[in-house]
Formats: sequence, C-alpha cells, structure tokens
Amino acid sequence: MMKKELGLFLLLAVISAITGAINPAFLSFVNLLNMANLIGLFGVFALGEGLVIITGGIDLSLGSMFALLGVVFIDLLTTYQVPWPFALLLVLMGGLALGGIQGFLITRLKMQPFIVTLCGLLIYRGAARYYTSDSTRGFGYGDEASTLGNVASGNIAGIPNTFIFLIILALILGVLLHRSVYGRWLYAVGKNEEAARFSGINTNIVIATAYVISGGLAGVSTVMFVFYTNSVSPSSFGNFYELYAIAAAVLGGCSLRGGEGSILGIVLGTALLQVLQNLVNILGIPNSLNFAVMGTVILIGVLADQQLQARRRRKAALAGLARTAPRAKETTILQNASAHGATALPTSAGDQA
Repeated sequence: MMKKELGLFLLLAVISAITGAINPAFLSFVNLLNMANLIGLFGVFALGEGLVIITGGIDLSLGSMFALLGVVFIDLLTTYQVPWPFALLLVLMGGLALGGIQGFLITRLKMQPFIVTLCGLLIYRGAARYYTSDSTRGFGYGDEASTLGNVASGNIAGIPNTFIFLIILALILGVLLHRSVYGRWLYAVGKNEEAARFSGINTNIVIATAYVISGGLAGVSTVMFVFYTNSVSPSSFGNFYELYAIAAAVLGGCSLRGGEGSILGIVLGTALLQVLQNLVNILGIPNSLNFAVMGTVILIGVLADQQLQARRRRKAALAGLARTAPRAKETTILQNASAHGATALPTSAGDQA
C-alpha cells in the first residue's frame, strides 16, 4: 500500500470512528451493509472515471448516460418483452458505443474532453427525456427480469452483490492498470502525451479505450441502479453522478493533470464519500447541502494535489542541486590542478636547463 492509499485508509478509519462515537447506529450491521451496497453502486462507474482521469481527460456525461440507457433498458424489458440476457447485452453495448463515440471525437477530431463529454451530458439527457416524453419508466420484478434483479440487488451471506462485484472488478482493473503494459501506457499518456507518442505508444488507442471502458462500466452501473431504484425518471436519474465519480477519483489520489492514481485509491475514495454523506445525515445537516459537501471535498482534494506537486518539485530541485554541487566542486579542483600543472611545466629549453 502506497503512502497516499495508506493516508486515505487512516483518514477513513478516523472519520468512521468519530461518526460511530457520535452515533453508535453508524456501526450497526444494517447500516454497514447499506453503505457497502452504496459503495458498490457508486464505485463501479467511479473506476471508469478514474481511468479516464489518469489519461488526463474527464467524463462529464456519466449521469446522463445512466438516464438514457436506463429508460432504454426498462423499455426493452417491459414494452418490447426482450429476454433479459439480450436486454443486458444491448445496454452494455450501448454504453461501450457511447464511450467509443466520445473517444473517437477526442482522439481523431482532436476535440477537448471537457467539451465532448459536456455535450454528451446535454445530448443524452435530452434524448432520454424526448424518448419518454419526460415521463418516468418503471417495472416490477416480473418473471423475465427476476433472475437479473436477484443478481443485481441480492446478496451472498448478507454481503450485497454490488459490493462483491466491485471488489472483483477492482481486482481485475488493478491487474490491468498496475501489472500490464496497457496500464503503463495509461500513465505515460497522462504524464506526457507527446512524449508517449514519440516513444512508440499509440496514444489515440490508449485514450479511446479508456473512454470505452468508462462507457461499458456506466452500462453495468445503469443496470444495478435500475434495480436499486426500480424506476427511472429521465430528468433526475443519475443527476450529478459524474461529480461523485470525479470526487471519488480525486480523493483516491488521481490527479486531474493525469498520470497519477490507483484502483485501491478510487475504492477508498468512494468509501470515504459514503462515510462523509452518512456523517452529514447523522449530524442533521439538510440533504440540500450534500452537493456543497461534495464540492468542498473536490476543492480540498485538488488543493492537496497542488501542494503535493509543489512539494515534489521542490524536493526534485533540491536533489538536483545536491547532485550538481559535488560535480562542480570536482570540476573546480581539476581546473585548479590543471592550471598548477601547466605553470610547473618547462616552457623553453632554458627553463629546462
């Protein structure tokens, strides 16, 4: 465990202890399971957002993507009576396709990720509202979707399936990011895209696949959220979820400049946000201030990242000075010795005699 992740884990433990001391109900088994379920729900798409941020990009369209894919998923099951395996496959492919389109616009047409995903936020939300005539879509647990509903919202030995799925997914992405060539490419592109391109990395493919993975995980999260809420309101479903994902990634050590971050950190950041929201509820702070708390968390995370970057630059500069000082001293000694040796040598035959 690296220093950032260790510090985040200690902070999570301290805040949890304080919250438990304020209200012992926080440590109750029911509350902990509910938090685990929410961590699983929000952590899946936060991992995809983290991969995008590591490349130096950002995805603002996740919440609107949930709304569009959610109403399509419910309509496939209820209106068109599509068997749930095919409906699930179509939603996952839809998420991959939307992520691929954004990756294409960013890499091939050289558009800014902020602009592309901001337009996606508006387009997907508007398309969902138009598709449903701004009406809510919902369904009961019918025979066609009962199996999928049990998988998406059930539990194993009391542990929510969403949390178990998050852990499995985090292990897979952890190997991909930290133990594979593709992971090293992601970090290289985030650090310096031009240098990565000159070193032979196909930066367009690396960036585009990060958005594709993020879109695919958004499709998975859509299915889990649909069964969690049992309905989709196109005007509010998934609102500001992209900000939650960004906050979790920043808290987890992902730098908005790119090139930094870890899967473990993103999971811990997601857990810390849930603990903070639980603390807000315990302290009786109005729910209307949740977004203010989230904005404050993002601001503090970015500020801490800036201070950490400045400290690293100062340490690197001091280390460079420490390395160059002995070399400069050696050069001066050699120059003095050369000068002394030159004066000692005979310059003419008379001097030699």
